[in-house]
Amino acid sequence: MRRRELITLLGGAAVAWPWPTRAQPAERVRRVGVLSTLTADDPEGRARIAVFRDALQALGWSEGRNLQLDVRWSAADAGGLRDNAAELAAQAEVILAAGNTAMATLLQATRSVPVVFVTATDPVGAGFVNSLARPGGNATGFLAFDYSVSAKWLELLKETMPGLVRAGVLRNPAIAAAIGQFAVIQAAAPSLRVEVTALNVRDTAEIEGVVAAFAKGVNGGLIVTASILAVRGRDLIIDLAARHRLPAVYYGRHYVTAGGLMSYGPDWPDQYRRAADYVSRILKGEQPSDLPVQAPTRYQLVVNLKTATALGLTLPPALLARVDEVIE
Repeated sequence: MRRRELITLLGGAAVAWPWPTRAQPAERVRRVGVLSTLTADDPEGRARIAVFRDALQALGWSEGRNLQLDVRWSAADAGGLRDNAAELAAQAEVILAAGNTAMATLLQATRSVPVVFVTATDPVGAGFVNSLARPGGNATGFLAFDYSVSAKWLELLKETMPGLVRAGVLRNPAIAAAIGQFAVIQAAAPSLRVEVTALNVRDTAEIEGVVAAFAKGVNGGLIVTASILAVRGRDLIIDLAARHRLPAVYYGRHYVTAGGLMSYGPDWPDQYRRAADYVSRILKGEQPSDLPVQAPTRYQLVVNLKTATALGLTLPPALLARVDEVIE
């Protein structure tokens, strides 16, 4: 075989022989924690986490590939909440905090791990951030609502029951957000000719007695302000309102789907969807201190017609025309 032919043959063989392929490096798995004050069997809590998980996946974060999602349900156990917060602070790269109680507990555990909060009331007053536009520190997130919305609850109650003269405002006076919500409701009361009474509870065990005492009067209605006590006592509050025939307005749709009369508030699952974007941006290198706290973009009016009928109420056509969702 001539030299030129040998070189050509060897060159062709080199092209034909397969080179060993290198395995693609595994994608880095990022750990995201979620701290919730609800229970693992709460349908509302599970639905919100499902929205958060789906939104992360749409942004390219998939469990089993590049994401590990560690959800901690802490219920009413303060000790368990602290333990979960401490463990997440030690293990997670970013943490989602659901509500003021979870957020406050997390900030006791860490001032360095990035935290994104949802459904938080008055995060500036609570000390979570320095300002809405420039949060500073390690936290940012999404407002539950502006305090001015609280006046709307009283207006809706009066519109639903024109003969209303008394409104009991169920609240936990130990939290700053309850004071702010009540102040707005109280300021709106004179123009509506309604006497407002604070129904103060510091534990779910106090709810039944306080509501029963208020219900002894006539022409009264109930406003349930946002707090973890209201979440934990949701079914009890709804049952008490029905038992004492009290028209009640709530701050979230999840009360109405469970049998409450009416709610006016933000789209809570949407906050979890938007929070996924913040978590993704932080995982990619942005700082929570540079991400402004966002307010709700849409409020929903939801009514339960079955509950209205049981209370003997005929909802005004003008109100029904504004309803976003009717539950029958």
